[in-house]
Amino acid sequence: MTRWTVVAEQEIRDLWILGRGPVLVFGFSVLLSTMTYLAATNRAMNFLEQREAVNLTVQVGLAVGVLLTLVTSSDAISGDRERGTFEALLLAPVSRRGIVVGKLAAATTMWLACLVVTLPYLWVLGRGVAGAGQAALLALIVGTLVATGLAGIGLLISAVTNSNKTSLAAGLLLLLVLFAPTQLPALPKTGFGEVITRINPIGSALHYISQILVNRRTWTHDLSYLASPIVVALVVAGVVIVAGPRLVRLTAGSR
Repeated sequence: MTRWTVVAEQEIRDLWILGRGPVLVFGFSVLLSTMTYLAATNRAMNFLEQREAVNLTVQVGLAVGVLLTLVTSSDAISGDRERGTFEALLLAPVSRRGIVVGKLAAATTMWLACLVVTLPYLWVLGRGVAGAGQAALLALIVGTLVATGLAGIGLLISAVTNSNKTSLAAGLLLLLVLFAPTQLPALPKTGFGEVITRINPIGSALHYISQILVNRRTWTHDLSYLASPIVVALVVAGVVIVAGPRLVRLTAGSR
């Protein structure tokens, strides 16, 4: 991972100074602002509803933050190939493993930015129910696990495709497949549904967060639901690091 920080610094600069990072985060903040306004102006809101509003904010922040992170990582290598800037990076005095690790680290900054934007909204909605601090900590820990895993998957998809459109489409399709089951409220209550929820890193993470924020469970009560996000994050990070030299090529599939 020689000098991977050099790659990370350059990628972060390209994303946040020369790229679309600020625009994506601004759109994310507009979405949260609209949702928070609608929740805060509900005069009939009681403490339970406040908890549900906080839970909804965390879940939307996690889902959209992971989406933006996946979009960023899916563009990391295939986008450079299309723009013709990847060859210069390959000629730089940085190992190929360092390139993929640096790009992965830069992509996760998108999630961290979304997390920072989410915190004030959690504070506004969580006042009076002592849920803001807990929600923020859950978003940090659980959200970072999910974002890291899916950012790595997006980077792997980007590495094996030459077309940026193909990598973005594949990443979005994957996220849709993972996110769709979470919109079925009764799914975790069935035997088969619980299995699907547990093996789905997004579904299991959202279920775990809901159990703590809404149902007031302890952090250790449903801790097994975090197995999937942890395994995905570790496995994907390991694959990115170990297979990095073989993935970073001028064109996908070349030897």
